[in-house]
Amino acid sequence: MKILVVGAGAVGGYFGARLVQAGRDVDFLVRPARAELLRERGLVLRSADGGVESVPVTPVTADRLGPGYDLVVLAVKSYGFDAALEDAAPAVGPDTVVLPFLNGMRHIDALVERFGADRVYGGVAMVMTRLGAEGEIVEVGKMSQLIYGPLSDRPVVAPADVHAALDAGSYSVSLTGSARQELWNKWVFLATLGACNCLMRAPIGRINSAPGGQEFTAGVFAEAIAVATASGYPPGQDARDRADAIIADTTATTTTSLYWDLTQGNPVEADQIIGDLVARGRELGVPTPLFSLAYTGLSAYAAARA
Repeated sequence: MKILVVGAGAVGGYFGARLVQAGRDVDFLVRPARAELLRERGLVLRSADGGVESVPVTPVTADRLGPGYDLVVLAVKSYGFDAALEDAAPAVGPDTVVLPFLNGMRHIDALVERFGADRVYGGVAMVMTRLGAEGEIVEVGKMSQLIYGPLSDRPVVAPADVHAALDAGSYSVSLTGSARQELWNKWVFLATLGACNCLMRAPIGRINSAPGGQEFTAGVFAEAIAVATASGYPPGQDARDRADAIIADTTATTTTSLYWDLTQGNPVEADQIIGDLVARGRELGVPTPLFSLAYTGLSAYAAARA
């Protein structure tokens, strides 16, 4: 199977490099400057235990992209989705499936509208990595998992074939028949944790240890669950328990990439992770005062940055 990974950042770079190491036929669609760096150095991975490895990869740029791919993996920040979609579109033929690993749900609607449900899978990536100052992939914790599945009963590439291609043996993989529910489960957790971190400017344990902290985090979590439930995708008890084990923790130093980007002065995925949840709540008549407050703060940050 010929695979195109769109993006070589913290998510796409990490999992794409592991696929290359497992012998998969992988190209990386990147910007010209990134392509030049990858040709010179390969994809550099810094592990959590201090090890460094360079993986030779094949970069391509949008002006040289053509058809012939069986699987297109979209792994970019959500605010770069529109541009990445236009760049990658020439690679998506009638027998190609697109598998995004982005946060939120907005991208799923856009991909189904563009390509049809039979050519779109849903995907969740759980990995603790960041992009370093010199373009390297920095592992900051030992967690790496992909969950994915088709959105249609008749995908143009069979789930077993996609699963075989992505099972590199170096991270956890799960094929699911309920991809939309998995996406909502992650969104509820990520949006809750991100809103808490960004509003309180602190890791979750420090928030919960402060006066009123546990009531605050529980309130944010309840808002996210209410929107998911009204949308038809209520998290099951197992998913709630897993999320709550972190959201209610009083000692954890857990933060999100949304909070990391905010504190580092980077662009943030405010519209996709927080704003879209607020918008869906408004449409469904679900109040989200805490998420609305978080979105206002993040929007003010983005305006100042611009």
